[in-house]
Amino acid sequence: MVNISERLQADILWRVKMMIWVTWMFTTFAAGFFAILVFQRMNYPLFWVDLMYYLNLRKVGKALKSRMQRGVTTYLDNFLYQAKKIPDKAFIVFEGQTLTYQDVDKRSNQFAKVFRTEGGLKKGDIVALLMSNEPDFICVWFGLSKLGCEVAFLNFNIKSKSLQFCFESCGAKSLVVGADLVSSLGEVLPSLKENAIEVWVTDIGCPHEGVNTLLDKVEQASDMALPDCPRADLMSNFLFIFTSGTTGLPKAARVGHLKAVMCMAFLRLCGARSDDNIYITLPLYHMTASLLGIGGCIQLGATCILKNKFSASQFWKDCVKHNVTVFQYVGELCRYLVNQPVVPEESAHKVRVAAGSGLRADVWREFARRFGKINVREAYGLTEASIGFVNYTNEIGPIGRAGYFNKLNMPFEFLSCDPQTYEPIRTDSGRCVKANKGETGLLVAPVSVMNPFLGYAGNTLQSEKKLLRDVFKEGDVYFNTGDLMLQDHRDFVYFRDRIGDTFRWKGENVATTEVSEILGSLEFLQEVNVYGVTVPGYEGRAGMAAVVLKMDQKLDGKKLYNHLVQSLPAYSWPWFLRIQTSIDVTETFKQQKRKLVQEGFSPEAIQESLYFLDLSQRDYVPLTLSLYDDIVSGKIRL
Repeated sequence: MVNISERLQADILWRVKMMIWVTWMFTTFAAGFFAILVFQRMNYPLFWVDLMYYLNLRKVGKALKSRMQRGVTTYLDNFLYQAKKIPDKAFIVFEGQTLTYQDVDKRSNQFAKVFRTEGGLKKGDIVALLMSNEPDFICVWFGLSKLGCEVAFLNFNIKSKSLQFCFESCGAKSLVVGADLVSSLGEVLPSLKENAIEVWVTDIGCPHEGVNTLLDKVEQASDMALPDCPRADLMSNFLFIFTSGTTGLPKAARVGHLKAVMCMAFLRLCGARSDDNIYITLPLYHMTASLLGIGGCIQLGATCILKNKFSASQFWKDCVKHNVTVFQYVGELCRYLVNQPVVPEESAHKVRVAAGSGLRADVWREFARRFGKINVREAYGLTEASIGFVNYTNEIGPIGRAGYFNKLNMPFEFLSCDPQTYEPIRTDSGRCVKANKGETGLLVAPVSVMNPFLGYAGNTLQSEKKLLRDVFKEGDVYFNTGDLMLQDHRDFVYFRDRIGDTFRWKGENVATTEVSEILGSLEFLQEVNVYGVTVPGYEGRAGMAAVVLKMDQKLDGKKLYNHLVQSLPAYSWPWFLRIQTSIDVTETFKQQKRKLVQEGFSPEAIQESLYFLDLSQRDYVPLTLSLYDDIVSGKIRL
C-alpha cells in the first residue's frame, strides 16, 4: 500500500511539474509571439500584406510556367488556348458588336490568309499598324502574328514627318491603316510609294491610288486555322511600340515575347477575375491597353468592353450599360471623371477595380470619396523593360512597395544622382551609390534573362544610353529608367519626376526637342527652348516654350497656332510662351531648362513677356495677372 501511495504521489507530482512546465512554455511562447507581433506591427506593419502579394505572385508564376510546359508560351499561344477552351465566351464588345474568342480567332485567320496570299507576308516581316480602337485592330494584329510578322503600333496622332521616321527606324515594309484614318495619309503616301511601302486599308474601297483594300478580300477568305503557323522564340521580338525620348522623335522600343507574356498577368495581380467585364478606353497602340489590358483579358478569359475613344460624360453610363467591373486608367482619365457633373450612374455602377498609372493623390482621394468603394491599383511600368510596381495596398499616393519580398520577385535599386545632371554619383572606385530611404533616387534594374532590354530599333546610340555599366561590380549591366523615385521609411515608393528632355501631359510623353524643331521652322522665331511647367490641379506638366524672336520680327500667335495644328498632336502644344532676348546654355552649348522650369509661368515672378494659348481665339494672347489667377484657380481649364 505504501509503495502504491508513493508511486501515486510521485505520479501526481510529475504531472504537476509537467503542467507547470507546459504552462511556462506556452506563456513564454505566447509572450514571445506577442512581442514579435508587436515588433512586426511597429516596424513592418505591412509584412503580411507583402507576403500575401508575393505568394500570389508566385502562384501566378507557377500557373504561367504550367501553361508553358503545355506549349502555351507566347501571347498568341495564350489567345489560341482560350479560343479553344472558351470559344463561345464574349471577348470583345464594341459599339453593339460582340465577338467571341472563336470569332476573333477565325477573323484573324482570314486576315492572315489575305496577307500571305495577296501581300506575300511571312515570318520576320515588319508591318506597321495605324488604326483606332476597333475589333479589327486586334484581328489584324493577331492575323499578322500568326504569320510570324513583327507588328509596329503607330500612334494615330503623329504627323507626316514622324510617320516617315517611324518607318525608317523600325524597318517596316508594309502598313495597315484603318478606314477612318486613311484620309490622313495624303501627305505621306508619295514618300511611302517611293520607298516601296505596301499600304493596306481595312475597307472595301479607297480613294487613294495604289492602296490595297482588305475587307473585300477578307470576306472571301477561309476562316480555318493556318496549318503551318511558325513557332516563335520566347526571347525574340514580338512588337515595336513607339515611345517619346530625348532624341526628339519617337523611338521604336522592341517588346519581346517574354515581356508580352509577363504583361498579361497584370490585371490578375490587380484583383481581376475571369467573370469580369473589363472596360478599355485607352488607345490600343499604347502598351497599357494592348499588352496589359487586352492581354490581361486573354490571360483571365475575361470580356473586354472596348471603347473607340474615352468619353468622360459617357463613362459611368457605359459602366452601367455593360456591367463593367474593372477599368483601366491613366492619371488624367480619373481627373476628367471627378471634374464631370454628378450623374445617377456614378453611384449605380458595379466597378470593383481600377488599374492604371499616373493618378495623383489629390485626384485619388476625390475619386475614392465620390465614386464609392473601388480598389484602385496604381502601378508603374515601362515599355522597354520588365521592371514595374503595383500598389496593392490601400495607401493613397504610392506607385508600389520596395520591401524584401518585392525585390525577391524583380530586383531593382534607387541610385543617388547629381541634382544638376541627374547622372548617377560614383565613388572613387567608380561604383554607384544607393540612395537612402527618404531620398530621391534614380530607378535602375539589372538586365537579365527575366528582364531583357532589346533596345530601340534603328537607334544603337539611344539604346546604349539606357544602359549603366559597372554599377556595383565590374561587368554588371543595369537598365536606366530615367525616372526619379523615392522610397520612404515604410518602403512605399513614390514617383517623383522624369529626367531628360521628355515630360508627360494628358497621359502622353512630350519630346521637347521635337516640339522645338517644329516651332523653330517658323520664320519669325530664332531660337526655341521647350519644357514642361507644373500647373495646379493637373497631372504632369503643361508645355511651355522660351523663344527668341528674329531681328525686326514680331510674334504671330495665329500663325503659330495654325502651324501647331498642322504639325503636332494637341498634347504637344505649348500652352505658354516666354519671349527672351537670348537662350541660356551650358558650357557645352546645351539649353538650360532647370531655371525656366522652376520659374514657371507667373507674371509676377517673370519680367519678360508671357503669352497664353487661347483656343477660343486660336491665338496666343498676353498672359496677364488676372488670366494667370483664372488658370491657377481652375476657372480656365487647359
